Amino acid sequence: MADAGVRPRTAMVLAAGLGLRMRPLTLSLPKALVPVAGRPLIDHSLDRLALAGVTTAVVNVHHFADPLVAHLARRKNPKVVISDERDRLLETGGGIAKALPLLGKDPFYVLNSDSIWIEGPRSNLARLAEAWDGTRMSALLMLAATVVSVGYSGAGDFTMDATGRLLRREERKVAPFVYAGVAIVDPRLFAGVPEGPFSFNLLFDRAIEAERLYGMRMDGTWLHVGTPEAVADADRSVAASAA
Repeated sequence: MADAGVRPRTAMVLAAGLGLRMRPLTLSLPKALVPVAGRPLIDHSLDRLALAGVTTAVVNVHHFADPLVAHLARRKNPKVVISDERDRLLETGGGIAKALPLLGKDPFYVLNSDSIWIEGPRSNLARLAEAWDGTRMSALLMLAATVVSVGYSGAGDFTMDATGRLLRREERKVAPFVYAGVAIVDPRLFAGVPEGPFSFNLLFDRAIEAERLYGMRMDGTWLHVGTPEAVADADRSVAASAA
């Protein structure tokens, strides 16, 4: 399944973070359980994965792990497997590396638990799968245009050439695309990674050096839910899209 066109059956949902920017909402619950549009953030991610045909989602837990585990125990589709980081928070890259034995040898989705968006005409996860080409790619990122994203005011993350290949934003410059917290990743990208905590960005840089980091511009609207104020903005955007 490492060639062109892949339909991942497994996914990693990153839900172990401390949610510091989301305080005070995360003083009593994990960020993944903060409600947006009437549902916990993580359920938006898991619902998208179920519709995309994912059968198993691995979720890492650390901050307020017990209520999150209890909530996820009620999920049937996709099946949720817990990767326990209660003893040591491993950051995004380290968390995925720890879960690799649960994810299998084929390319898999990675979603931040706070990744939420309003779909365009077609499923973005399906579009990502169709765009995957393992002969050229080690990772394929879902990108949002910085100028139309809700709740985002940063300088962007990446530039993208005509083939979809990505480069980092240059210092003191503005880039047109921001990583929307969704990707397809080849597990071979993790070969030789350090033990313990490290950022997923280490793998992005490794793929850039090999000219194997690619992006796909999403259809629809990305909702950057990083603060309590952004939750309110996301609620209004979802309500407006359903009107």
